[in-house]
Amino acid sequence: MTIPKSSKMNKSRREDYGARKVVTGGMNAMRGENFNQLLPPQAKAEMLRVLSFMDELGSELEHVSDLFGPTPNLRISMHLIRGHLEGRLTTITSLIGASRAPYATANRRIKDMISAGLIDQRPRTSTGKSFSLHPSVELLDQWTQLTNRVQRLANDQFGGRASDEASDYYFGGSYLKAKSIPPMKVLAEPLKLAGGLRVLVHGDPTFMVMDNLKRQFEHAIGTQIHQRAFSIDRLREETKRNAQRKASNYDIVAVDLPWVGEFAEQNVLMPLDKVLDLARVDPADFHTAGWQAAHWGGRAYGIPAQTTPELLFYRKDLFARAGIEPPATTKELLNAAKQLHDPQRGMHGIAWNAARGTALGHTVLMTFADFGQPILNLEANAGGFSTQTLAEDKYRITIDTPVGLQAAEFLMEMLKYSPPDILSMSWYERIRPYAAGKIAMAYGYTLLAPYFELDEASPAKDQTGYLPHPAGPDGASIAPVGGYIMGIPANLPKERVAAAAEALLTFTSPSAQKLFVQNGSRTNPRYSVGSDPDVRRMSPIFEAVDAMSWRDELQFWPRPPIPEITDIIQICGEEFHDMLRGIVSPQDALRRAQERADATLHSPP
Repeated sequence: MTIPKSSKMNKSRREDYGARKVVTGGMNAMRGENFNQLLPPQAKAEMLRVLSFMDELGSELEHVSDLFGPTPNLRISMHLIRGHLEGRLTTITSLIGASRAPYATANRRIKDMISAGLIDQRPRTSTGKSFSLHPSVELLDQWTQLTNRVQRLANDQFGGRASDEASDYYFGGSYLKAKSIPPMKVLAEPLKLAGGLRVLVHGDPTFMVMDNLKRQFEHAIGTQIHQRAFSIDRLREETKRNAQRKASNYDIVAVDLPWVGEFAEQNVLMPLDKVLDLARVDPADFHTAGWQAAHWGGRAYGIPAQTTPELLFYRKDLFARAGIEPPATTKELLNAAKQLHDPQRGMHGIAWNAARGTALGHTVLMTFADFGQPILNLEANAGGFSTQTLAEDKYRITIDTPVGLQAAEFLMEMLKYSPPDILSMSWYERIRPYAAGKIAMAYGYTLLAPYFELDEASPAKDQTGYLPHPAGPDGASIAPVGGYIMGIPANLPKERVAAAAEALLTFTSPSAQKLFVQNGSRTNPRYSVGSDPDVRRMSPIFEAVDAMSWRDELQFWPRPPIPEITDIIQICGEEFHDMLRGIVSPQDALRRAQERADATLHSPP
């Protein structure tokens, strides 16, 4: 690769890159550094194979005759790309050695490539005198196109040509043509956080993917990451305990959407507009329900890290074999569950969250919503119900109502076609038997889809359809939104806040979200990620969820984020569990839940 120098335009361009190389170089470096993370393993292997082929061909040519001298720019480029694919640090010394050119010549060529914007620099020390080198976005674009052409030419000449689709996929053709989300950026300057970045999260599949990619994120932000993961109830307890400390033990915390109001009122979280320009977050790119759920009193308290609606998973092959249409109403769902329920053959109609407490409490609130009634007296609007005025504290709880009775009776009916251990099933327990082929339908969050989508042995793999919740007589089909925002603790020391905000932007960026998906996550809060062609190839769930969002079916009002919501969920999960066990009637369960929930509105904070 030669660097043209003759025209004034190119001279001006080199000078412009030279002026910007240190300021913006680091911001672009990670696009190359994590490029291999946005490719499947076989694609990475193919790219390394082409690199090896070109390296060996160059060596053969150079040894044939003295007329074939080294090609420094090509060898410099190959060394940079290989270093990034293999995760190795590249310095100017290693590049000079790889060029096979005299020191002065190689040094000059490297500087030319830096000036031309093909190589980015990132400071390695606080003095800024030492740099690591990375391929720029421009060099990556050139290289993916070049390797694509080399592979095509080789296949054309020597046989075994791969299909156009496969070649585009492996060598970035679809990535470039469809303008896919680029790899994650390296920050221009490493974050300065004594002891590294401290993060508190939920122990679910998406955050565990983030933990598995810790090395890549540490490269991106330039500091160590220390992540702690807890179950949902322990996460809430630890977050509240942390808020009582003089100084926060965590720089960033994950917050379940229903907790936002409580944590805002109790000064657990810092309003985002205090620490960063919200325009940098790109609010319009988030699913509307997920972004709105991050707010309390008109202010955002975090950035959506997961938007994971609860859907109805159903076995398309079983429905087709039985001649059943996918259910759109609760009546159709019960009919399908009844028809497919065959305990003698080890098949049950449906699984759902029915374990006592938090798990069943969520089901109760979502079932009320399916029948057209929120758990509060919210004002109806075009999208369902408004939550904009919740911070004004003028709401009351609505459980013991005629619609509530319909919802309770639906749960009692659904119990008939459920597994015998349904009353101990919660988040994961309802999905495992579905993945094992023992359940025909299951309510489940999208984050749990990897249990069957990524399991080659699962009968549900490639046979699962995704639907919003079927609607009751007075309701509409909705997909209740769950998930987490990531926010900054209100008691974080001032000297750590700016760095925490930058890390937060990195973790929730489109590039990071795409990286999560490529490594097994099935949650996504952003439209741009859901429409990325590489992401859509991973699972049909992303296209389905995007379509639900555009149809305004993604809604977070079923679990309104008021300060009392955790107690209300727990109460419903206890009283309705007694109902399902046959200890109390539906009417008594509604009355008792209403009385206990009303008392929470008068409890001291």
